[in-house]
Amino acid sequence: MTADRTVGGPGTDPDTGGPTTGGSATGSSAPRSPEPAGAADAGTADAGAADAAVELVGVDKTFPATSGRSGAAVHALSGIDLRVAPGELVSLIGPSGCGKSTLLRVVADLEQPSAGTVLVGGKSARRARLDQDYGIAFQQAGLLEWRTVAENVELPLHVHGVAKQERRARAAELLAMVGLAEFARHRPSQLSGGMQQRVAIARSLATRPRLLLMDEPFGALDEMTRERMQAELLRIADGTGAAVLFVTHSIPEAVVLSDRVVVMSPRPGRITAVVAGRRPRGSATPAGRGVDGAAPDAVDRVDDVRESAAFFAAVTEVREALRASGAHRDGTGRDEAGRDGSGPAPTGGDRP
Repeated sequence: MTADRTVGGPGTDPDTGGPTTGGSATGSSAPRSPEPAGAADAGTADAGAADAAVELVGVDKTFPATSGRSGAAVHALSGIDLRVAPGELVSLIGPSGCGKSTLLRVVADLEQPSAGTVLVGGKSARRARLDQDYGIAFQQAGLLEWRTVAENVELPLHVHGVAKQERRARAAELLAMVGLAEFARHRPSQLSGGMQQRVAIARSLATRPRLLLMDEPFGALDEMTRERMQAELLRIADGTGAAVLFVTHSIPEAVVLSDRVVVMSPRPGRITAVVAGRRPRGSATPAGRGVDGAAPDAVDRVDDVRESAAFFAAVTEVREALRASGAHRDGTGRDEAGRDGSGPAPTGGDRP
């Protein structure tokens, strides 16, 4: 397969500390990068490339040095091959600064790869962005205080000129889905952290995307709320059929949510292993009946997984894969390589 080489302009990347790019520009073709260890497993899916939710082939990313920075260019990603099938939930895990968030931003067309092919639903990343084929949720909900909850959910539709009546109907539908219909006229500051994140997820679903890109969306939440939000995400993913590419620092979170857990090495980020997750299926039940909105059936399914021997075995397998990748040598990667694999995840995405 021929890889497209793309180059963008300067900025500052929150993931590696190197400069970022903006916009998109495709140039001449470049040869495919060598396949990294574990990449064959990472690319395994029943769907063809045109039908995959995400298809990455030989993706590299290097941030060039700028006059305001000392040292050489920052090589963030190397030889990434990964396919995410429709409806699949794939987590990215690795030490801080390994390029997880950069990879997510490349898929979202917020960064341009230095080399390689990026397809989203069989389209270029730029075309998928313009067609609103994906939604994004970050660690901070990013809600606008001067807009009501419903108006925040409507925002992507408003930006793209959707009629008011249609916007309101879609917002009402989504708020009912996440169990927040009665809070439609509230302001974000009147909601708990978990409720705000559910609004952010509802907003990311406004355009009916086939893909959700999530960068540590639960990292700032307390442990109990985080666990309920994990159940809520699984319920929504099952109900909508959307594929999810999910960045996390938490081994237990990655295992309980995912069909597959993709382990990345320290910078430059490479895929070094792919571990089968323990995602419970059949969580698409109505919301709003449980604590903080998560449906009891969904919560029970996730709790059952967390208490299973298969879950602990998978946690151990991911931890050992991280150690083998060299994550234990990075002091900032302690959460990924720690012995107990528990406790709150660090905040701040992949920032060193």
